[in-house]
Amino acid sequence: MVMSPEDFYAHAIAAADEEGRLPLSRMAGWEVFPFEQDGLRVVPLAPPVLPEPPRLGEGGRPCPGCSAHQAVVWSDQHWRLKQLGGESGVPLLLVLESIAHHDLADLPDERAAELGLLTVRIVRAIEALPHIARAHVSRWGDGSAHLHVFFLARPAGFAQLRGTCLAIWDDLLPAVPADHRDRDAAAVASALAVHGGHAEATTTSD
Repeated sequence: MVMSPEDFYAHAIAAADEEGRLPLSRMAGWEVFPFEQDGLRVVPLAPPVLPEPPRLGEGGRPCPGCSAHQAVVWSDQHWRLKQLGGESGVPLLLVLESIAHHDLADLPDERAAELGLLTVRIVRAIEALPHIARAHVSRWGDGSAHLHVFFLARPAGFAQLRGTCLAIWDDLLPAVPADHRDRDAAAVASALAVHGGHAEATTTSD
């Protein structure tokens, strides 16, 4: 028997306190967790809302990926690699995005094969930077209609930032100077362009 959204909510709320707040557990006990537990609280879990609202680019909502200026550093016929936003706390934060409105589940097989190669090549290029220890890869699909895969560079020597909490640290750390990020992004784009596509001159520097 499947667990419906309502069943899932009831199951979760059964573990919550009188304010609907779940206890701190698991991740809060990790040595790489970026917060002290004292005074930290979980927000109350809201009940399910069905049907879910459409993402950007769906249901008549405008698509910023198709219309807005993008800090694209590399592109080909089907993909674009861009710097996300104007700031990042990690040395480099890149997003690989499908140009067409595809999600991971409906990605055509040819594009899926390209995605695998591009992911490996981007990671190789990021980890070839002398001041980077690791490139973390994540896929979140709740923002817009384009498939987008995130690449976060962990700086060398900072094992405290390892693992899934790196995305949180990215928001906590002060912004890396734009010229440093642009230089690293250009190096990754040049490495990709060896295999095809075009490295772009776009920067995020003021």
